[in-house]
Amino acid sequence: MATELLLKAVNQTSGAYWDPETDDELVCIDVRDETHDVKSFTFVSPERKQFEFSAGQYFKFELGLDNEADGRCYSVSSSPLRKNAITVTVKRVPGGKVSNWLHDNLIPNTTVRASGPLGRFIRPAAKKYLFLSGGSGITPLMSMARELADTAETTDVIFLHAGRTPKDLIFREEIANIARRLKGFRILLLPEDIGTERGWPGISGRITKEFLALAAPDISDRVVMCCGPAPFMAAARKISVEMGVPESNYLEESFDAAVIDEAPAPAFEAIEIKSFSVQFSRQGKSIDVRADQTVLSCAKKSGVRIPSSCASGICGTCKSKLVSGAIDMKHDGGIRQREIDAGFFLPCCSRPLSDLVIER
Repeated sequence: MATELLLKAVNQTSGAYWDPETDDELVCIDVRDETHDVKSFTFVSPERKQFEFSAGQYFKFELGLDNEADGRCYSVSSSPLRKNAITVTVKRVPGGKVSNWLHDNLIPNTTVRASGPLGRFIRPAAKKYLFLSGGSGITPLMSMARELADTAETTDVIFLHAGRTPKDLIFREEIANIARRLKGFRILLLPEDIGTERGWPGISGRITKEFLALAAPDISDRVVMCCGPAPFMAAARKISVEMGVPESNYLEESFDAAVIDEAPAPAFEAIEIKSFSVQFSRQGKSIDVRADQTVLSCAKKSGVRIPSSCASGICGTCKSKLVSGAIDMKHDGGIRQREIDAGFFLPCCSRPLSDLVIER
């Protein structure tokens, strides 16, 4: 059945292109098991429009579960050169409402709401790269690897993928196939523990400076692209700096919102910074937010529940309805103009200009 849907999607391509400003529905045409707790979901446009995106970008999915704002961002794992469909690869997260729903309920012919492509985790032009991924953070880098394979581009890539055990290494066989086909593409797989695979041929453990010194002794000459859980990326960032990678050559992507740091405040001429009342109508809570603070950062500190992900105006997860008041919003593509016109805003990148009432 899945094969028939894939062929039908290819044969019915309309020639038109998906419009990020107006299109917001995707139809699932295939579900594939990647590991014991990871699945890939392939989608097409209902009108069979083609997709234009860059490897490394993502789509935000809004499933409307329990009438809550449950948007989640998932990087595209398929090659951008295969324009008829997009694929996202999702790890089942214990207690994760959206990931568990996708794994348990999403089947071919299901229609879901989504927006995108979004994000700026895009491979810059360079002679040499080091891809670093941990767990499901491999998805945007896999899109890049597949793109390189599709173009047969001459490249110099070291791809290090880490996971808990060998059975948790997503795309393990496909990466190996790309490495066999693509000259200059080398893979290193690093399970933290070998688990039940007693014949594991490589080393195991966590990413370290000593390991990277052996794996990529010329790391300072490479563009490092990293995606994974927050602890993995923190370690990778620290090691990269210690090994001489310029800040401009280190790029990372993550939707881990365990910690939200206050963004640098803009300069204000006034000596005294004014504070405004921000009310959350549904939760019946009111907090004070200074004009140099973002609404989201203060809400989180005060225990107000607002779903969030990137915390920098990119993903749109925290999108909320502004009932009254004025804000200074500096987003980075996470909200459409028609949504702004309808009264929505992103608390993560918005500072109050007056008292606010928010429908949350």
